Amino acid sequence: MTRSMTMVIEREGDGYSALCPEVDVASQGETIAEARANLKEAVELFLETASPAEISDRWHGEVYISSMEVAVA
Repeated sequence: MTRSMTMVIEREGDGYSALCPEVDVASQGETIAEARANLKEAVELFLETASPAEISDRWHGEVYISSMEVAVA
């Protein structure tokens, strides 16, 4: 079974940080591709090893990524 999850990647210093907000799992890498692969592996390992109760507690079923405009002084 597969499930689609959100991946947020941002530049952080000399590398990239990656977050899956549905399960609050994060990883990093030196490139975007590495951060993506590392996050995928981290999420898969979490889902394989965490108890059903922990997965349920951390699961955020609805995650929305959007942009907004704000006034900057």
